[in-house]
Amino acid sequence: MSIENVHAGGNRLFVSVWVYLLILTAIEVILAYLQLFRTEVMMLILMVLSAIKAGLIIAYCMHLRFEKPSLILTILPAGMLVIALLFAFFPDSFRVLELRPQ
Repeated sequence: MSIENVHAGGNRLFVSVWVYLLILTAIEVILAYLQLFRTEVMMLILMVLSAIKAGLIIAYCMHLRFEKPSLILTILPAGMLVIALLFAFFPDSFRVLELRPQ
């Protein structure tokens, strides 16, 4: 098996992913400095852009785009468990607001 068969994609692909990551980062920085929207909308937009960037990094920089589907299917449940635990424990964070000294 040659090296070309192990990792698909070439320099052009990785440079284009890098450019997309740079563009998304620039958009995030511009949105953060200009504050065009309300805080809730701004956080939603920034989180969606960050999720897109994380997907690009996972797919191309960690080479999961070129892996067998069975490996990806073993990683997805663990990620969903982490997200579920975050949502389960998130309401506890509101309790911190009530712990202010009087």
